[in-house]
Amino acid sequence: MWDSYKAFLLRGNLLELAVAFVLGVAFSTVVTAFTDGIVMALIGALFGEPNFDQVVIPVGEGQVLIGTFLTAVLDFLIVATALFFVVQGVDRLRKADEEAAEEEPAADPEDVVLLREIRDLLSDRQQS
Repeated sequence: MWDSYKAFLLRGNLLELAVAFVLGVAFSTVVTAFTDGIVMALIGALFGEPNFDQVVIPVGEGQVLIGTFLTAVLDFLIVATALFFVVQGVDRLRKADEEAAEEEPAADPEDVVLLREIRDLLSDRQQS
């Protein structure tokens, strides 16, 4: 039973998903720091508020929190843009690796080279 459990945990897709999740959480922290520390600070410098949370639309006795929605949309756009550039960078690296692999001809394995040498030696002997 332990072996089955260990095989399940170490299965490629599950392990890759766990790594992706952890990296996503770490990346989220970076993006949140960028959003709060830089982008929202610039918005605060331009508009006087560090975010749009105070923007409301009064409706009767209540209010619509449109600013909270705008802040969430802006956060989403920043995350989407950051992920776009990360994916573009990874795609460029993969493409460069594939092009480099296509340019280099695959070397024959050592045993194939050795067998060819033996063949050539035997061929030379028979002709002599």
